[in-house]
Amino acid sequence: MELHLQNLDYVSVAVYVALMAVIGLSFGWFIKDSGAYFKGGGTIPWIMATITNFMGLFSTFVFVAYAGIAYEWGVVSITVFWVTVPACIIGGVFLGKLWRRTGCTTPMEYLEQRYSLPLQQVMTWVSLVLRVLDNMVRLYAIGVFIAVVTPLSLEWSIVVSGIIVTVFNLIGGIWTVTIMSTVQFIILILVTVVLLPLSMSEVGGLAGISEKLPDHLNFFNGPKGNLFWLGVYAFMTLVKYNENWTFIQKFYCVKDENAAVKVGVVTGLLFLIFTPVFLLPAVASPLIVPGLADPEMSYVSVAIKLLPVGIMGILFSSMFAATMSALNAEYNVMASVLTNDIYKRLINRTASEKKLLSVARICTALVGVVMIGGAILIRNFGGAFEANKLFSSILAIPLGIPLIMGILVRKPDSTASIATIFTGVVSGVVLNLIPSVSWEVATLVESALCFIVYFIPSWKKRTPEKNAEVESFFRLIHTPIAEADKPKISPEYIRALVWLFVFSLVTAGILFVAMSIPTITTDGGFYSCLAGVACLIGALALAVIYIKRKN
Repeated sequence: MELHLQNLDYVSVAVYVALMAVIGLSFGWFIKDSGAYFKGGGTIPWIMATITNFMGLFSTFVFVAYAGIAYEWGVVSITVFWVTVPACIIGGVFLGKLWRRTGCTTPMEYLEQRYSLPLQQVMTWVSLVLRVLDNMVRLYAIGVFIAVVTPLSLEWSIVVSGIIVTVFNLIGGIWTVTIMSTVQFIILILVTVVLLPLSMSEVGGLAGISEKLPDHLNFFNGPKGNLFWLGVYAFMTLVKYNENWTFIQKFYCVKDENAAVKVGVVTGLLFLIFTPVFLLPAVASPLIVPGLADPEMSYVSVAIKLLPVGIMGILFSSMFAATMSALNAEYNVMASVLTNDIYKRLINRTASEKKLLSVARICTALVGVVMIGGAILIRNFGGAFEANKLFSSILAIPLGIPLIMGILVRKPDSTASIATIFTGVVSGVVLNLIPSVSWEVATLVESALCFIVYFIPSWKKRTPEKNAEVESFFRLIHTPIAEADKPKISPEYIRALVWLFVFSLVTAGILFVAMSIPTITTDGGFYSCLAGVACLIGALALAVIYIKRKN
């Protein structure tokens, strides 16, 4: 089966890209300083921050890596991905308020006051390595996807997609990321919802899967369904998500601590609800496209076989856009750390906001170049899922423990933190190089060593001055934000947001309806047309509600 897009699909892609360009350019003019560029001045509505968080932790990586698990082992892929649910909810409930009250621009900023400047710099540079490695996997995943469905080679697919992501981020910072993510979320949900009934109908529903592939409906099937493996992976995910800079950044973007809690909790609920929607077509894929040489191409193979021409182009665009959202958020937060925690802290403490904004955009471009180069090398690590798992286990745990625990407990100091990072990275590398040691055992041993080293009482007591700094920090994060200090969302923002969403929904609706017309008599065409009509109704309802409230 040929997996290439058709001419009508490319029309859909062109319209989608144009829509995203309008969004990016529309909100670029809101960016006047580095605070707006990196955290939207704290004025981003919590529901939009939540959707951006969801899309930022989500990408084509899911449709590639987890689809590969689904093809081979079935609904256990949903089980594996569901470990993100408690990670997000716990992060929101226990950490969201604290992060918001710090008043920081970056997750690394608080480390100097809590620990020391040397520890902050060590954490910053090592964490940058992790973020680069993690996002190289994302860029690689979208490159693989593009290379399969277009004539482009893998290398050129990575280069083109990397440039597009970088350019969009340069335009508008976190506001562009937020708006684009929200629009992309709506379109992605619509198109995946269209594919779900088509794939289920093709195989006779869950009953058909049960009859022909009974093991595929076992939530604990295969090696990744092993409870020991799942437990270790869940722990690693808990640490990884809550040390994730983009996750933490969303807490900074909203107006207060209550909004921050909502961001974490609702993100978890979105993962709980939509993971089956995304992955069930891949679970059914062995019956729809049997004998695939590369299981990671199961989702796209099903989509191309079942979706009408033109609608496949929308799916391709939305999947690319999902990854773009994730990478946009990552590029933005990495640039924020380079700008605030390295340039401003070490090079130019008196830099003006205009200067910092210029540096921020230079750093964004630099991140984009490094990402493109690294993504081309990912195939040497065993594919998207294995590469992500390996990088996370070796680096995320030793970095996450000082970052997360530092905001929860007072006693451990910078010496313990640096020792934790060193112990974790060295032990993680060594253990994963021993063939007889499984990944699960290596991760558990590494984690245990990190916690032991971190909580060993330091032989060196803090100075009175440093102890006062630490106590001041903990008073700050345990004091609710005063009403007067909560940023206000201007009517200008609201008006721009509403009409941009109306425009986006109308454009998407027209695109869905137009692309469904040639195949309207088929199930795929009919469902696609319904999705388009839903977009148009949503646009009308939003416009009416806004006009009535304004009047």
